[in-house]
Amino acid sequence: MGEKTVIAVSSPIQVGGSLFTPEQLERIGTIVGSSSKIEMTPFRQLYVEVAAEDRDMIAEELMRAGLEVHPAGFVTKSLIACNFCKGAEDAGLAAAVRLNEAIAGIETPTPMKIGYAGCALGTSEPLLKDIAIVKMRDRFDLYVGGEPKGLKTSFAELLAAGLVEEQLVPAVLAIIHFYKANAKGKEKFKKFILRISLEELKKAAIEENLDVKGIAQS
Repeated sequence: MGEKTVIAVSSPIQVGGSLFTPEQLERIGTIVGSSSKIEMTPFRQLYVEVAAEDRDMIAEELMRAGLEVHPAGFVTKSLIACNFCKGAEDAGLAAAVRLNEAIAGIETPTPMKIGYAGCALGTSEPLLKDIAIVKMRDRFDLYVGGEPKGLKTSFAELLAAGLVEEQLVPAVLAIIHFYKANAKGKEKFKKFILRISLEELKKAAIEENLDVKGIAQS
């Protein structure tokens, strides 16, 4: 038996949430074969086991079917978004799509989950993610440090309020890259924040990378 690897497969960010068409599911089964293992993860990706030598070919075929394919493991996961129940425009679908395109699959010290909610209802449970974005009318609030696992779960804390859409991707990327550059080994993001402090993260990732004029103080 040849070497196996795992790829992360997800549906596009869309109104209605993580929706797969019957044709897409059938295509996944046909392309990877009946002997492959497929796991539904808590972060709305399918982990699909494939032959390492066929990885690129399979990824290309799945993308042709309208699916997204990213690395598995120690990377930023696809954006975990809400169902956009208030509509694509009001809930910021376009902003979520751009954010997902920018962040999914970046290599990180530990796996990172990034959540997005198009309103304060927060149906995607964004405050339990490493990084969270919540749309509030025409602005975005940015939170960090959610922890859903174990007996000491905690909500993410507000890092910056009132970001405009153009600041969203640069702010999230700055946080990810600051974490990558300064984490100690496989230090979890929550522990990283506790060690360096929320104030230091805000200074390095927000104030030194964005035009903060007009952004509310957290």
